This record gives sequence, structure tokens and C-alpha cells, in this order.
Amino acid sequence: MTSIDEVQSRAVGASRNRRAISTGRRGDKVFRGAALGSGIFVLVIMGAIAAFLIWKAIPALQANEGNFLTDTEWRANGDPPRFGIAQLAFGTIMSAFLALLMATPVAIGIALFISFYAPRKLADGLGFIVDLLAAVPSIIYGLWGLHFLVMNADPVIEFLNTYLGWFPLFAGENVGGQSIFIGSVVLAIMILPIVSSISREVFLQVPTPHIEAAQALGATRWETIRLSVLPYGRSGVISAMMLGLGRALGETVAIALVLSTVAGINWHILEPGGNTFAANIVRTFGESGDIGRSALIASGLVLFIITMIVNMAARAVVSRRKEFTE
Repeated sequence: MTSIDEVQSRAVGASRNRRAISTGRRGDKVFRGAALGSGIFVLVIMGAIAAFLIWKAIPALQANEGNFLTDTEWRANGDPPRFGIAQLAFGTIMSAFLALLMATPVAIGIALFISFYAPRKLADGLGFIVDLLAAVPSIIYGLWGLHFLVMNADPVIEFLNTYLGWFPLFAGENVGGQSIFIGSVVLAIMILPIVSSISREVFLQVPTPHIEAAQALGATRWETIRLSVLPYGRSGVISAMMLGLGRALGETVAIALVLSTVAGINWHILEPGGNTFAANIVRTFGESGDIGRSALIASGLVLFIITMIVNMAARAVVSRRKEFTE
């Protein structure tokens, strides 16, 4: 028979278990509420930013004598004001995507080399150097691009123009100087550590059984990477690319230093000229009046929308590739 002491001890133990479960459930509720509140708070901040930009942009949009979406000239301080974002949108998107095209293959190659090919000591050193590039201020990249890259890139530009001039982007008669191509190279170097670092971390998270299974079947190192590593890390690499693209879209000082402002849209990226939203804002904000500043805020609103669309598209792509991470 069970003694009274044993019954009491069991009752005390059961009471403690109920209190622990109850406390755990309260903790779960608190955590769920905190997470939900944080998510709502982020949405509120984004909505507040959008509302502020719209509110400040309305005066300039009402006073504008041109077409805000299609005009290529920017005379927001004129009388009457006339401005449009066509050239700014073209320069921003073109330079950012060219930078992404140049940086992504190099960044993925660096990440794969550090993760699977380089000796451990060498890999640690290379990883540190690549990560260190992200800490360099953007104005340093801009000054380097202006005083070194612009002065020494003519042989490469002439080569592209001579042998690839049949393609519209590399065509042109007066090539060289502060062009969208130079700006794209600077942006590519700036986003390289972001894409490389995130891709490297994603590749290192590939489950070891996946790699060992491929090697057990006789796959070479490259076949193992192609069959096991890249499919698993595809969504992470896409996320890294989108973070790099977001950095390139919003870059200000570096791109403002290496681009020369020439009115109009020019598809020949090797010729001088080009402008972006961020570069136009930093160049003209100080000398702008009320309408001019309102116009710049309106252009910032468009950049905000473009960035949101890019991130939403990236999220959709990552969601479709979710099965590779499971």
C-alpha cells in the first residue's frame, strides 16, 4: 500500500509540474505577443515613412509643369518647376543591376573557394579580408573610383567598345570618363562582401550527410557542390543578392562622385553621363528651395517603392525555392 508521505510527495510533484507548464504557457504567450508587436511596429514604421514622403511630395507634384514619370530633365528650382524621374530611374536600376551581374559570380566563387577549397588558415584570412571590405566607408570607394578607376579604365572601355560595340550597351563614339559602367564597377566592389559573406554562411550550413552521400556515390568535389551545396543554398544566395541589390540601389556618395550629370537617357553605358535618385538628392538638396526639396522627396518616394518591389520579388522567389532548404 502507498504511504501518506508518498501520496503527498506525488501531489507536490504534480503541482510543481502544473505550475511549470502554466509558467511555460505564459512565457509562450508573452513571446508570441512580443513577436507580433514587433512585426506590427515595423509595419507601422514603414507606413509612417511612406505617409511622410507622400505628404512632403504633394506640393512639388502639384506645381510640376512636366510629366513626373516620363520627363528626363530636372529643373525643380525653375520658374515654373519642371522635372521628371525617367533618367534617375534608368540610371539607378541600370547601375544597380550591372553591379549585381558583375559582383554575384565573383562573390559566389569566393564563397565556394573559402568554404570547400582553401586550407583552413587561408580560408580564415580570406574571409576576414572580404568581410573587411564591408567596413570601408563609401566615400573611400567613390574617391578611389574618381581618381584611380576613371583614369585607368580606358583600355578596358576601349576593348569593350571595339569588340562588343555591336551590342547597344557597349556602343558609342565618345567612350570613357565618368560613365555608368564605372559607377557599376564601384558598386559591384561595394556589394561584393555582402553577397560573399552571406553566401559563405549559407554554404557552411549544408548538412554534412548531403555532402557525404554525394561523395559516397563517387562525385567529384565540383559535382558535390553542384548537386548538394548549390541547390540547398539557392534561396540563401538569392537573399544575399537582394541585399546587395538594395545596397546598390540606395548608394549615394560613391555613385555621386563617379558619375557626371548629363541630361537624357543614354543606353551606351561606356559614354560619360548618368544620374541616380540618391546621387541627384545629395547633389542638389543644399541649393534647393521649398519646391525643389519637395521634388527630391518625391523622387525618394519612388526609390522607396522600387526598393519595396525588389524585396517583395526576392521574397517571392525565396518562398518558391523553400523546398531546397528542407
